[in-house]
Order: sequence, then C-alpha cells, then structure tokens
Amino acid sequence: MYRGLPGNRFVLCENVGVAYEYVRADRDQLFMLPPSMRDWIAEDHLAWFVLDVVDKVDTAPFHARHRNDGAGRAAYDPDMMLVLLLYAYCTGMRSSRRIEALCRSDLAYRVICANLVPDHRTIARFRAEHEQAIRDVFVQVLRLCAAAGLTTLASVAIDGTKIGADAALDANRSTAAITAEVDRVMGEAAGVDDRDEALFGAARGDELPAELAQPGSRRARLSAALAQIKAQEAASSGARAQAEKAAVDGRKVHGRKPKGPVAALARAETEVAAAKVRAEAKQASRAAKQAEAAAGGRKLRGRRPAPDTSVERAEAVLAAAQAAAAAAPPAKAAQANVTDPDSRIMKTTQGYLQGYNAQAAVNEHQVVVGAGLTQQGNDCLQLLPMMTATAQQLSAAGTSNQIALVLADAGYWSEANAIAEGPDRLIATLKDWKQRRAARELGTTTGAAPDGASAAVAMEHRLRTAEGASSYARRSHTVEPVFGNIKENQGYRRFMRRGLSAVQSEWNLICSAHNLLKLYQHGQVVPA
Repeated sequence: MYRGLPGNRFVLCENVGVAYEYVRADRDQLFMLPPSMRDWIAEDHLAWFVLDVVDKVDTAPFHARHRNDGAGRAAYDPDMMLVLLLYAYCTGMRSSRRIEALCRSDLAYRVICANLVPDHRTIARFRAEHEQAIRDVFVQVLRLCAAAGLTTLASVAIDGTKIGADAALDANRSTAAITAEVDRVMGEAAGVDDRDEALFGAARGDELPAELAQPGSRRARLSAALAQIKAQEAASSGARAQAEKAAVDGRKVHGRKPKGPVAALARAETEVAAAKVRAEAKQASRAAKQAEAAAGGRKLRGRRPAPDTSVERAEAVLAAAQAAAAAAPPAKAAQANVTDPDSRIMKTTQGYLQGYNAQAAVNEHQVVVGAGLTQQGNDCLQLLPMMTATAQQLSAAGTSNQIALVLADAGYWSEANAIAEGPDRLIATLKDWKQRRAARELGTTTGAAPDGASAAVAMEHRLRTAEGASSYARRSHTVEPVFGNIKENQGYRRFMRRGLSAVQSEWNLICSAHNLLKLYQHGQVVPA
C-alpha cells in the first residue's frame, strides 16, 4: 500500500523506516563526457593555475637536453612534464609510480597530460636529469611571487629543519666494515665467474645472482662512503693543525667548546701551550721595559702587574681533561652511510635520524624567499651563508629591495653572527622558553644597551625592549608554520633521492611547490 505525500512523492507504508528521497547510484547510466578537456575540471582548479605558471617560466634549460632534430624516439614535452611534477608536489605526491597511476584515474592529472600516461621511469628520469633546471625554477616562481607583491622584506625569519635521507641509521659503517664488504662482494663475484666459467666455458650463462645484480653500483656507493670517512678524518686533522698553530702563535683557540673527552683533551693541551707562550711574551715585554727604564736612570712607572695565573688555570683544565679522557670509553671510529654517503646523522627533538639539514628564509607572507640545504647539523654555522644565499636568490628573482630585519632562534646565536656585516638582526641568546622566563624575571628595558656591553648583553637588552620583543615574536608564526605545512600537510619527512646535489634539487622543488600554493591562495591569476 502506498500513501501520497506532498509533491507527488510516495512511500511504502508497510516498510516502516525506509527513506523515500534516496539519490540512487545508477552505475548503468550512460553519460556523454564534455567534448573539451577544459570542461572536465573547474576553471579555478589548481591544475590550470600550475599550467599558467609554467607558461610564464623559462623552460629552455629543460628543452636543451633534447636534440630536437627529429632523430630518435619522440620525447614527452618538457613543459608538460614540469607541470606534472610541480602539480604532484603541490598535492603531496612524489612517488613516480603513484603519479603514473593518477595520470590514468585522476581528471586533473589527465588534463595536465592531455590523456597521455608517462611511464614512471620517464617521470623519475625527468626529475633526475634536470636537477639544476629544477633548482632554477625556485627563483622563477619567486619572481612571480614578487610580481604579486608577496616578497616583502620588512622581516625575514631563518630556520632549519631536519629531513630524513633515503637511507637508514643502521646503514652506517666504519672503514674496516666497508672494506670487508667490498672484499666480500668482489670475492663472491669472482667466485661466481669462476664457477660459471667452469660450467659454461665461453658460452653465455654467467649472470650474477640477484644479490649481486649490480655490483658496480654497490661498489660505487661503498667507495663514496670510504671517501666520506677520509674527508672526516682530514677535517679533524686540519682542525688539530689549526689548534697547534694557534698554540705556537700564543693565540686562544676560538669556536665552540669541543664535544667528547678526546677533543676536549686536545683543546686543553693546546690552551696550555698557548698560555705558556703568552706568559713568556708578557715576561719578556716587562723585562724589556724595565731594562729600558734602568738604562735611562729612572724607575718603571705604573702598577706592578699581578702574577700571571693563566698557565696554572690552563694546566688545571688539562689535568681534568686528562682524567676525563682516561675514564672515557674508547672513541668510535669514523663512519659513513653506505646507502647515501652524503647524508649525516642528525640530532632532533625526537632522537637521531639519517638525513640533511634543510634551511629556509621566510617572510611575513610565509613565502620562502631563500632555500638552502646542508650536511651540517649545527644551525649556528648556517646563518651568514643563508643570508647571502637569500640575497642572491632575491636578486636573481628581480627584487631590488633589501632585507630590513633577520629573525633567528637561539640555534643561530654566536657573537660572530651577531656582529657580522649585513641586515639588522635579532637572534635569541637562549631557547624561547628561557627567553620568556628571563623577560618576566628581569622586566622590559628601554633605550640603547649600556656602553661597553658585550654582543650577548646588547642583544639580550634589545630583545627585552618592547619593539625587540614584538619583532622577535613574529619569528615563530612566520617560519614554523611553513615547516609544519611541508612535513605534516604535504608529508615531506624524507627525501626521495640520494646524494647532496639531488637532495638540494628536491628541496628547491618542495619550496617551489609551497610558494606556488601561496601564490594560488593569494589570487588565482598568474601575475604577468
């Protein structure tokens, strides 16, 4: 029995609880797709925006790799491949196999490729073969951001984040382990060759087993890892030679305090030698002045200097360092990663990871105006290089304005960074929570720092002024959300490629995608 309802709708009364307004999923319904691809997705879709961006980008370096003389197999248009790669990174997709699959199933990808389906190997090769050109795309996207008014430089926050390499922590090996692995691979390859030679003679059939399918590639990575260990040992020897020269000259050894008992012992020995040289120089200078005064028949004026205790203090530090070194366990041998020899062990708040230190300079629009990447885990050494790199990238993007203020957290603090030439800067001398606690305990300040104040005291005084505190407070909500978006929203916690040059190219590509999204959100018209 059916009962009529307003609007000529009917419901089966016996079936209590059955809805009468379902939208049915009729999978047998026939459709006529729009005849034009431009009707497949909305006019304001991100895919159209990226296509318009690449139209404004100079893609000549991408085309330069192709002969373009009609010989050989036809290649995919590099402009299309660049759009595909940029759109994929904008949507958090990096796997070449996933991108290939989306070219079959996703309408936006199908529009970008005009229903073509590039093979995943083609996509991976395009990304690998155009490292430098992809790095240059970052500058060209930055130029478009500048045209849209998104590269204001009233304040720029510089920070770094650790991103994992395509390698595991437990793939680090010492020189002895790598040498043994090389010998094992070569021995197994030679054994297989000898056995197959005995079985097959000059005939084919001497293919290596799966685990030895690419011994040349494996040997190359092992050789690169050995080279990295030798470079580390050479750098350590160079630092020790520099310290010994400072001891001979009587100079103090500058830089951060060394970590580890062995390095601390070497530093203490150098300081003792340097203190003795300085003490002897002072004594010689005093004796010369006394002799000169006696020759003139007068007494040496001035207060008699206090006894020099610098040697005794340095020797006390040396004794403590010797005791610590004697009680310490043997130092670990230098190691390198056999999967990605260019990567390094990085310390993070969650522990250690095998990766790289990605650096970014970000303005108040959260646009990345400077991108860099280093193997060094210490941010302190990256401030001045990042300031220089940012200025160069902005200049290449056609921006003539200069950075007015640089903001950096305590990881970048050093006296050298504070007083170096360049833009005005605010660098925290303590971690943020310690900085806030000090501000509460010591209160605010006004005016300039006291005369004769050290660089640290002057910076702390400025950070506790109302203007300095307000300016520095912008740092956290300028650069931190950028890293949060890249890691959490887009999922870029590990690089896809290996090697310093390849990873630098990928980091620039990630930053380019981030800036494209900022430009897209700002206004869906690509600036001329």
